[in-house]
Amino acid sequence: MGMGVDVRNQMAKRAAEEIHTGMVVNLGIGIPSLVPNHLSSETKVMFHAENGITGMGPSPSKGKEDENLCNAGGFPVTLTKGGSYCDSAISFGMIRRGRVDLTILGSLQVSNRGDLANWIVPGKKVPGMGGAMELAQKAKKVIVVMNHCDKQGNPKIVSSCTLPLTSSACVDLIITELAVFRVTEEGLLLTELFAPYSLETVVTKTGCEFKIRETVRMIPY
Repeated sequence: MGMGVDVRNQMAKRAAEEIHTGMVVNLGIGIPSLVPNHLSSETKVMFHAENGITGMGPSPSKGKEDENLCNAGGFPVTLTKGGSYCDSAISFGMIRRGRVDLTILGSLQVSNRGDLANWIVPGKKVPGMGGAMELAQKAKKVIVVMNHCDKQGNPKIVSSCTLPLTSSACVDLIITELAVFRVTEEGLLLTELFAPYSLETVVTKTGCEFKIRETVRMIPY
């Protein structure tokens, strides 16, 4: 099954469940940037971008973009009421002081210990480390939203990362198009399955062993 828009939004919608009123939340590029579309209007959140915005609003409609206002991925954004700007130094100061409650990131690999490898494939061009290293270490909670396997069909959830690490033992929750895992002291715990996938499919496509919660929540398609 290809990564259709619906699947991406399904993962983003599940990640949005982790966001509560009053949080400061940093979103990575890719699927995480879809998360705000799935928040209820009652949830009041400050979205933080490491290039110096706290209080990002939804994407502007065509023709309404402000050329000076973009997120860390360079895409145009809006500012919510009460939002503010700062320079990168202050923005990273907020991250390093632990002021970011939650970060939602994409990844290339995650290990069963919660090691994160999301910044480089050796030999490929890369824009740089970005804020991922700081966010991974300093955000109060780290959620990874990613495809279960890479384009070659290799598992991205592995017993030990083969790609250079961004940060070790930092991931709390993994959401893929197949399932949701909590990272615990004892390793991975599968807590939820996305319909129509079976447990057998997840076992086959996961590169490490994991435990299964007694009651697994089925998320309807």
